[in-house]
Amino acid sequence: MFRLSQYMDQLYDPTPVRPQRGAPKPVVIWNLTRRCNLKCKHCYTVSANVDFPGELTAKQARDTLEDIGRFLVPALILSGGEPLLRDDLFELARRARELVRVLALSTNGTAVTGENADRVAEIGFDYVGISIDGIGTVNDRFRGVEGAYDQALAGVRACKKRGVKVGLRFTITDDNADQLGELLDLCDGEGVDKFYLSHLVYAGRGNKARGDDTDHVRTRRAMDLLIERAAASHKGAAQLEIVTGNNDADAVYFLNWAAERFPAERLAHLRAHLVAWGGNASGVGVANIDTQGNVHPDTYWSEYTIGSVKETPFSELWTGSDPMLAELRRRPRPLKGRCGACAHKSICGGNTRIRALQLTGDPWAEDPACYLGDAEIGVTEPADRLTVRPFTGERHDPQPAFL
Repeated sequence: MFRLSQYMDQLYDPTPVRPQRGAPKPVVIWNLTRRCNLKCKHCYTVSANVDFPGELTAKQARDTLEDIGRFLVPALILSGGEPLLRDDLFELARRARELVRVLALSTNGTAVTGENADRVAEIGFDYVGISIDGIGTVNDRFRGVEGAYDQALAGVRACKKRGVKVGLRFTITDDNADQLGELLDLCDGEGVDKFYLSHLVYAGRGNKARGDDTDHVRTRRAMDLLIERAAASHKGAAQLEIVTGNNDADAVYFLNWAAERFPAERLAHLRAHLVAWGGNASGVGVANIDTQGNVHPDTYWSEYTIGSVKETPFSELWTGSDPMLAELRRRPRPLKGRCGACAHKSICGGNTRIRALQLTGDPWAEDPACYLGDAEIGVTEPADRLTVRPFTGERHDPQPAFL
């Protein structure tokens, strides 16, 4: 996750770079259930409004939660499917509130009303993220259910009414890129605290929709708009925290933007902060537990499993000898193609490895969603000498090449 607003602040009000002290404990994104009342076209868990066999029992979930607490995980995000459709969601959340420093709820928002909203506020979630992919019928088309937009907006308002920090999450594609400005206006009008733009990841139903991925020009336009809005917040406009995810090239794009507007000293300071951040955190600063109890390097690595919490505690899996985790934690990573030649790989960390894996079968190939030109990333070799394997339109076996 690239915290654009945070790094915008560093340009105006610099603070010391915090040194990394050992391997970080991961933010854990826990998909509690695949049951969901919507039918989102880009759903990475391929959820539906049915019972799925094999999901963690109440006891297995409680045991896993206690292990997460003992492991001193700094933040836990309860997700789905739609997590509010799990019967013991609030029981788990209440205990999680006692165990982790930051507790968040990732929801489609349609059920965050009435008594549910009261309980969310009572438990003390630090943040509720609500997915909206456009205004009105645009959102409903993405979500597959008529009226989903109005229900999600009601969830936003219910959170704000109860003093709960709330954010909108928006997955950008060719079909909804033109909605970005209106969604930012919606944030201002509703007093939304945070806006998260997610670039499309080729996983779950999102893999089938990869032909709809926003072209590079539109991605750059979206980043220009977000950077403009982040700068406006710093200069006195309504406060809106802006973050992006699943395309760590955003950080390099922002660094290049800053290079045209700020003195060298301030630019060097920003770069130092971005290098300390390090970009893509799959298998390092973020982990995923899916509904079956399987542990993955992040939520999009569903076809690569480290192990199951039904058999081994999460803490042991995460600190064990899994070969993929070892490779993801290498710095620099063994990147190929343009990513390997990039002058900024210490900032972006090689971007989203799962995209390369899905399209080429090699997790270390260049990320096809990097929208920066060769000159912007310091690549001087001809493109045909850097390309690992062209995308042929087929999805390759995602088994990592080195296993």
